[in-house]
Amino acid sequence: MLRALAVDDERPSLEELLYLLHADPRVGSVEGAGDATGALRRITRALESGPDGPDAIDVVFLDIQMPGLDGLETARLLTGFAHPPLVVFVTAHEDFAVRAFDLKAVDYVLKPVRKERLAEAVRRVAELRGGAAAPRIPVHEPDPDQLPVELGGVTRFVAVDDITHVEAQGDYARLHTDRGSHLVRIPLSTLEDRWRSRGFVRIHRRHLVALRHIGELRLGAGTVSVLVGDEELQVSRRHTRELRDLLMRRTTG
Repeated sequence: MLRALAVDDERPSLEELLYLLHADPRVGSVEGAGDATGALRRITRALESGPDGPDAIDVVFLDIQMPGLDGLETARLLTGFAHPPLVVFVTAHEDFAVRAFDLKAVDYVLKPVRKERLAEAVRRVAELRGGAAAPRIPVHEPDPDQLPVELGGVTRFVAVDDITHVEAQGDYARLHTDRGSHLVRIPLSTLEDRWRSRGFVRIHRRHLVALRHIGELRLGAGTVSVLVGDEELQVSRRHTRELRDLLMRRTTG
């Protein structure tokens, strides 16, 4: 049974988060804090109590944008302890996901929080805390033609054929389409393996490109790049030959 602390300066958001965590059978106890200062006092007491003590905390569900010390700064402070609680960020802003990953966050949940999405974060925490047999929410097999993305607490589906290129951002990947971009928690190497048969090719350690969306191959003085829409992407030397061969084959049929 997990012992949790939820931190949010907006009272309605905090109460909703506390309600959802109380309802999860894997959470044994949950407390709330309205700011980072109060949270740090409670976490310090937990650390002094020890992992098996009466005041121990297993996980902190942490808002990011708060007055005074924000969530990222709070998580950074926790990394200085020998055995800090796990951290799940709960925020209305997608833009901090990469920085959250750098701070070893277990998960990154967007507001408004959906019960199913929070339950998935709890499952990840339970597994890391030794509860590998914790129940999972039933999920359907993924549609190979679409990828679910979360936007403002709503799950949308992006067609793989609409993705022009993918950019690595730590353990996340940013999917680019003609209509915008979406951040997903999937490593670029995973998407490379999954979409190789669909015409995606690695051109750089940071970029995966759909061959059908390459408009130009540009050769410079010792450099190679491709034009994808209005964006020019560099091709690394190790991937140049494979890319040229694939483009040649695609052209000749």
